[in-house]
Amino acid sequence: EVQLVETGGGLVQPGASLALSCAASGFTFGSYDMSWVRQAPGKGPEWVSTINSGGTTNYADSVKGRFTISRNGAKNAVFLQMNSLNPEDTAVYYCKFNSGWRIYWGQGTQVTVSS
Repeated sequence: EVQLVETGGGLVQPGASLALSCAASGFTFGSYDMSWVRQAPGKGPEWVSTINSGGTTNYADSVKGRFTISRNGAKNAVFLQMNSLNPEDTAVYYCKFNSGWRIYWGQGTQVTVSS
């Protein structure tokens, strides 16, 4: 059974940092591109970042230079280091991957940036 479990969210002040983790199981982790997607209250999902199986990364313009995605094949995990957070980063953050026509998501972790 495929499982994606996100952790690391929380309530922080503007300018702070958070590190999110996504523990993956039930599939061949190293074979898939992994992504982070977020959904703010009242808005649709927004792609944040992707790391492919070879380690190449891409970022949304809104987070470029502030967020860093990485992966650890030995731990079957993908990470999102978020720096210089601002209130517009408030959202539920999900890790996901696509396998053929199927899209797998975790349950998400809440990130709230507020003073």
